[in-house]
Formats: sequence, C-alpha cells, structure tokens
Amino acid sequence: MCVVCGCSGTDTPTIELQNQGVADARGDLHFGAGAARVSVPGMSQARAIKLETDILGENNRIAASNRHHFAAHGTTALNLVSSPGSGKTTLLCATITALRKRRPELHVAVIEGDQQTSFDADRIRATGAPAVQVNTGKGCHLDAPMVAQAYASLHQHASPAHSHAAEGHDHDHDHGHTHGHDHGDGHHHHHDAVHNLLFIENVGNLVCPAMWDLGEAAKVAILSVTEGEDKPLKYPDMFAASQLMVLNKIDLLPHVQFNVQRCIELARRVNPTIEILQLSATTGQGMDAWLNWLDHTMHDVAESAAAHTHTHA
Repeated sequence: MCVVCGCSGTDTPTIELQNQGVADARGDLHFGAGAARVSVPGMSQARAIKLETDILGENNRIAASNRHHFAAHGTTALNLVSSPGSGKTTLLCATITALRKRRPELHVAVIEGDQQTSFDADRIRATGAPAVQVNTGKGCHLDAPMVAQAYASLHQHASPAHSHAAEGHDHDHDHGHTHGHDHGDGHHHHHDAVHNLLFIENVGNLVCPAMWDLGEAAKVAILSVTEGEDKPLKYPDMFAASQLMVLNKIDLLPHVQFNVQRCIELARRVNPTIEILQLSATTGQGMDAWLNWLDHTMHDVAESAAAHTHTHA
C-alpha cells in the first residue's frame, strides 16, 4: 500500500483514529508531523510504518533485482518524474530524435506510465523507439514489479547482442543462466560492452513516485516554467530524491511569471547536490547539455558496472 494515497495494497486498516493534524501558530494543520509522516484514516502511525516497511521492502527487493538485470544487459535506466503537463513525453521524443543522430548505435527504449490510455507510448513509437505502456488504473505511480514486467517485454531486451532466446530461455522465469558471476539472487551477470538507455516515464505525480525505487540509476525531476517556481519546496521529497532537475519550456519565460533563480535556490535548499539544466524540448535550446548529461551518466553507470565486475572476479 502506498500510505501516501492508499493506491495499492489489500490491508484493511483497524479503527484507530489516532491521527490528528497538528496546528501551528497560525492555525494551519500538519498531518505529516507523526512518525509515519503521513495520516491514513483509521490507521495508527505504528501500523502505517509497519505497512510501508513491508510493502516498500518487497518493492525494494525487486528493484534490486531490476538493477542487477539492467547492469547485466548494459542498460542505464532513468526514472523521469514530474507533475502532469511538464513536457516529459515531448522531451523524450526530442531526446530520442537527437540521440539517433548523435549516437546511432545506442539502443533507446521507453516504459511509459499513466493511469489510462496508450497516448504517450504511441508518441514514442512514432519516433521509431520501442515503448511499452503501463497503465496503473487507480495507481499513482509505477513500482518495481511493473517495471520488471515491462522491461522483459521490450523489443530491445531481446536484441541479438544479448538475446536470451539464443540461450534457450525467455524472461518469464527466474534468471538461472550461468554466464558471469552470481549475486545469489538468481541473476548471473555478464556485463557486456553493449549499452542501452531506458527511460521510465513515471505517472505524472510529484508525491508517491519519490518513495518507490524502480532499480533506476537516477531519478530526473522535470519541472516546467508554466508551473510554480516553489514546487521544489512544496514537494521536497521528490526533489530530494532526484539527481537532476530539468527546467523545461524555458522558451515560454517571456510569457509567464517564473523566477528561475528563486526556483534553483529552492531546489538546492531541498537538495544541495541536485544538478540543474534549463532547456526547451520544443526549440532545442539547452538540449546539448541534456545529451551531455546522459552521456556522462551512461559512462558512470558503465564504469560502476565494470568496477563491480572486478570486485566479483
């Protein structure tokens, strides 16, 4: 269960109306002041913590498996998070087109998350890149099992360079192949030289996706200048969890009231180490810096995987 919004899980809460908002000097109420940092009607703080620990623990176990799996296939996975309308899909389409010119050998694929429709996956497929749409129903975020299933079904995952079909098995199984080394989790890694880039476009939501590890190398928060510059302070968990903030739609700055410097200051107040890029996916302004960041991140992930291999040798 996502105790932030109750979007998943089957637990029936006991009737323990112990959660009360804490009033400050102005009379404003704070429901995240308890130990669980969230209030769920009828559920104690202790029960909320236990439930979150159990569910996130299982998610994190699968996320770790995803991370090993991505590394085994030379894949850098990035989790793109934002509120609805930030321009994530437009940015992805522009990025795929630019990467095709810049690094034609690179395999790029996308996992799209929404509650309903395949609109975004259709836009990605129109660029020529493989995409899998994951619709979450009432769910407000992607979780690690969703990503595991989606990744297994992507066309790139069965590319000849690292085909499992050639090894006589598919992905509807526990990975028991024996190339490379064993982590004791059923995965045996080869760390080949092939490198792939996987974008995971999460459901538009600046709250729940912050707490769910999908096995990604990094979270990238997309914020557009048509939103409030105070978003980093209003939704701090998301910006604290992100390695990079992309400030999108800067071509619209002459037409909106948005203080870029204040936005950057607030983001770094929440996360002093967060990297920040300003760009317009529509005009292409700033796209080179974004592509350079992707190159550096893929390089860092490959270096880490190589070091990991030497450690296990």
